[in-house]
Amino acid sequence: MNINILFIGDIIGQPGLDITQMWLQSLQKKYRADVTIVNGENASDGKGCTEKEAKQLFDLGVNCITGGNHTWDKHQSQDYLKRDPRVLRPLNYPKGTIGNGYYIVDSPKVKVGVLNLQGRAFMAPIDCPFRSADWILPRIKQETNVIVIDIHAEATAEKLALANYLDGKVSMIIGTHTHVQTSDERILNNGTGYITDCGMTGPYDSVIGMKTDAAINRFLYQTPQKYQTATDNVHLCGVFLKVDSSSGKCVEIERIFIPEFDKKKSE
Repeated sequence: MNINILFIGDIIGQPGLDITQMWLQSLQKKYRADVTIVNGENASDGKGCTEKEAKQLFDLGVNCITGGNHTWDKHQSQDYLKRDPRVLRPLNYPKGTIGNGYYIVDSPKVKVGVLNLQGRAFMAPIDCPFRSADWILPRIKQETNVIVIDIHAEATAEKLALANYLDGKVSMIIGTHTHVQTSDERILNNGTGYITDCGMTGPYDSVIGMKTDAAINRFLYQTPQKYQTATDNVHLCGVFLKVDSSSGKCVEIERIFIPEFDKKKSE
């Protein structure tokens, strides 16, 4: 028996939430999704995910929300992490950090383990994502062989290294964080699906979701600038995967980007 899983990448503020609301249920129907996962660490105006945004997503049929380094940017997000196990933060933050790093979705077909990890290259020096996976995977496998990892990381090399390290041990490794979708989706030698970055669900007339003037000034003057979420040219990014529920191996993967970019200049 196969299970169908839909993952939506890095939802950015209200524009990202709006296009998710517009498209998600039709995508769930198209792919006959049994489980839906989203990365929501930027859902609250680009920083964090509070109960308000999480409720919007859960009302659409989302089963689990993953996070990343921006999970901590709003105190309301941190408060919410204490109360809802479906909203994750990366597992490999130091012991005692609030929140959960994994969640078991109890779908009608089979349970699905969702594990959230964060990279360390060019990011905060937290615990090792490789060894954290080694520690938690046996516990998750007591409940299910179907395991999806969101690796929230900057460096492509770190994501690829983790994918090869865990190939055959998990169903799918989905990269998030860079907000730029990669076209390298594939199934690795031992049956693990992989994509370096799922991409951004949000405004593309921007610098990875941020209004361009503030982003440019940050580089020009090397000073902090107020983060403001952009609004225009909104697209949805995601990945569909089909997994054999017995073996936990990925048997199909498809990258999603809607609507397509307009590649012709208007007259």
